[in-house]
Parts: sequence; C-alpha cells; structure tokens
Amino acid sequence: MGAREEEHPPYPVGLRLTGRRVLVVGGGHVAQRRVPALIAAGARVHVVSPVLTPALEGMLAEFTWREGRFEPADLDGAWYAIATTDDPAVNHAVIEAADERRIFCVRADDAREASAWTPAVGRHGGVTVAVLANRDPRRSSAVRDEVVSALVDGRLAAAGTADTTPGVVLVGGGPGDPTLVTVAARQALASADVVVADRLAPRELLDELAPHVELVDVAKLPRGRAASQDAINAVLVDRARAGKRVVRFKGGDNFVFGRGYEEIQACRAAGVPVTVIPGLSSSISVPGVAGIPVTHRGVAHEFTVISGHIPPGHPDSLVAWDALARLRGTLVLLMAVANAGAIAEALVAGGRDAATPVAVVAEGTMPEERTVLSTLGTLADDIAAQGVRPPAIIVIGEVVAVAHPERYGDR
Repeated sequence: MGAREEEHPPYPVGLRLTGRRVLVVGGGHVAQRRVPALIAAGARVHVVSPVLTPALEGMLAEFTWREGRFEPADLDGAWYAIATTDDPAVNHAVIEAADERRIFCVRADDAREASAWTPAVGRHGGVTVAVLANRDPRRSSAVRDEVVSALVDGRLAAAGTADTTPGVVLVGGGPGDPTLVTVAARQALASADVVVADRLAPRELLDELAPHVELVDVAKLPRGRAASQDAINAVLVDRARAGKRVVRFKGGDNFVFGRGYEEIQACRAAGVPVTVIPGLSSSISVPGVAGIPVTHRGVAHEFTVISGHIPPGHPDSLVAWDALARLRGTLVLLMAVANAGAIAEALVAGGRDAATPVAVVAEGTMPEERTVLSTLGTLADDIAAQGVRPPAIIVIGEVVAVAHPERYGDR
C-alpha cells in the first residue's frame, strides 16, 4: 500500500480507551513514551516485541507482553494500535494488518502511511489540549506548550479550567526564582481571589495577578516588623469564610520551617477547607543551583536540615548540637546567618573539625546570588567580612570541598 492521500485534514477525535485492548508493537523508547499515557487512559495495553527497555520492564505489572515479533493475530480484539519499531517493514506490516481489520493505527516512523496520528497532548483543569501540525511534531509540541502555559498562568481564560472553590490553598513558592515554582503553584495563583504573601515568595509572580485579586502583605522581616502568625491565620480564615479562594503564598516549602501546619490547624479549627501545594525547599534547591550536592557517593551518606534561628544554649533551642557535631554527613542551616558564629563554635566544641568546609549561599536562585566559601573555624569572621545578609543557606561538610576543590584542595 502506498502513502495515503493527504488532500483532507485529519478528523480530530478523543478516544475513550478504558477497558479496551490497545496493541503496541515495539518495546523501545517510542513505546516507552506511549505506553504510560495509554495506561493512564485506562486501556488494556498489550505489547509485542522481542525486547523491552528497562523502564518498560519495570512496568510489566501494568500491561501484558508477548516476547517475539509481530504477527497479524496480535491485533485480534484490539481497538487501536501503534507501530513503534525501528524496522520499517514491520511497521508497514502492522499498518496493513490493522487496515484489513479496520483498526486505526499509528505508525511512529512514517505518519504518511498511518490511519491515525498521535497529537501533542497537554492537560489542565479538566481540559485536554491535542495539537496536530501536519506531521510536524516539534511544531505540535510548541503550540501545545504555549496553549497549556497560557491556561496555567491565566493568559488564556477558559471556563472550568481553574478550581475556584472557596477555601485556603497553602502554596510553596520555592527558593525565589519565579521559574522554579511548580505548575500547580501557578494554577493556584491564577484561581485566587486573595493572595496572602510573605517576603520570600517569588515576588515577580505577584505582578501577574488579575486586577480583582486582593494582595495581603504579611512579610516577616528579620529582626524587624512582622505580621504575627495569629494575624495571618485570622486573615486566611476570615477571607475564606467570606466565600473567597485564598492562596497563602510562601517561600520554599510550607512545612520546612514555614509554619504551614499551624495555618492548617487554624483553618481546620474554623471549619475552612484547606489544601497544600508543596514547593521546592531552599534547603536542597539553593545548594543544588549553586552547584553543591548535599550528598555525594563516598563522601556523605546523610544530610540534616536545621533551623538556626535560635543559637546553641538558648533555653528554647530544641537542637542537640553536640549530637550533630558527631555526624559525618552534611549539615544544612536555614535562618542561621545571625547565629552562624555560635553554631560553628558549638559544632567545633562537639568534635567537628574546625577546618570543615562551609559554603554560605546568599540570595540563592536570585540575580544577586553569591557564594561565600569558609570553614567552621573562620565562618563568623567571613560572614562579617563579606557582609552576608539573610536570606542565606549555610552548607557544612565535605560536599563543599567536592564542589570547590580549587578552594579546599585534595582532602
């Protein structure tokens, strides 16, 4: 059979595959991309191939596999088929056998011969976007991405794509760079009637809020004026009870020294619905962006994240600094700039080597980001000399030397 006539455009349709048999011929990387989506659509997927990729082997509990080459009988009972092998003759045979049985079939290597094409697909808020750009997959994907992105951030308004149910959504905004917020975070902001934001939430995103959205500033400045947690809780509850959808927009992650669970408790006590959208924690993401691993094979088998807002020896401190000093892994300190010197002294007194490498990453992920390299023995002096101010993440351990051998040499 020759190439199909192409005078007419394809007729778009949404296949409902729940419980229906779908045949995938081939077990390579194209199949690896297609099979998960078919499973997610509820299809009974049957794969025919001499071999499978390791990823597909790991999914064998979710589909059936016949080890071998394609035979026309493999199409028996199928509603839909995809030919994904790297052998044009096999793919052609699948198309011919599918046509004889009136089964629509995609051919991954030559769409001209196929009876069906696979669109570039994206989903948001119950809407499925499927784009076919005349067998140009790059163009299809680009158009799909633009449409979905516009739905996510509210540039393209579509009724029913955003959850506007009254209540509170706790959104972790990540370490500061607006490009590092999650898709779910952007969706929440696009759905908000009220946004209650702190100073570490990605501030550029606030400019994208719709004009009707009320912005409540609850910044907590280090050693400066701050909205009390009780006042923040009251705002969340009051606005939600007024029928508003309230987004509590925070830096980092809600539950990593973010007092997010106190806000959940307040909402639950008031009978206000509350959901959580996690964010990238600065404890991991900031060192990562700065090129410092918090673990490394043969160097650190664990990392510990500690709040440094209370110094060692303070009656309110819950940290066993002597125990931390005995650990061999990485220590990551948040909110510790003011107390860094006292913390370093406590770690050295507890047995940690004063020459232990330390990196202070200030303004992590932001345009002003900079890294100050130091050691436990000189940390207080280096922070003062370099004028380091919050926010900053302090990484203590040999992983810093792994990332910066030019500073610490062969250890």
